Amino acid sequence: MQRSPTSHERASGRSWDASYEGNNPAPWDIGRPQEAFVRTASEGGFAGAILDAGCGTGEHALLAASLGHPVSGVDLAPKAIELARAKAADRGVDAEFVVADVFELEGLGRKFETVLDCGMFHTCDDEERLRYVASVASATEPGGTMYLLCFGDGAPDIGPHPVSTGELQAAFDRSTGWDVASIETDKIETTFIRTGVPAWFATIKRL
Repeated sequence: MQRSPTSHERASGRSWDASYEGNNPAPWDIGRPQEAFVRTASEGGFAGAILDAGCGTGEHALLAASLGHPVSGVDLAPKAIELARAKAADRGVDAEFVVADVFELEGLGRKFETVLDCGMFHTCDDEERLRYVASVASATEPGGTMYLLCFGDGAPDIGPHPVSTGELQAAFDRSTGWDVASIETDKIETTFIRTGVPAWFATIKRL
């Protein structure tokens, strides 16, 4: 059955897969992990089996795998998964990459202790946020941790939906099975704004 396009695909007029075709990288594909996740990993924040939700070409999953964690990266775009698998092979890193819908993570039939989200949540419209939060909850162990990096409400109008701290707290509250432990000011580096776009880095606990 053919899926319906996501809000981001409708707004951009391009499929997620098309973002990875050709010689120009997707704006979010900077060829290395975002500093927020590098810092978190260095501080021992990653634990157990790790899920990279909306992994793109896999830089954050590969970071976790390089530290010895069992990792699964999932993305809707087959081309992104193809590129991620090629990176893993080139680097000699053991990481699993699967074409899957982040709105239907229950279908993985597994739960993870740590979930990484780099730029996935901020692509969701209001209806998709509800589905996404529930989907990630279905794949996260009780007591597990989600690390989420998203464009903040001070970000320029460059496509995705900027997110306020209030929106993060409302989406990941106790009624949805989560508790926001912290939200820190951060940035997301892109291919077109190398100095970084204003962002939030949230640490969220699964109840």
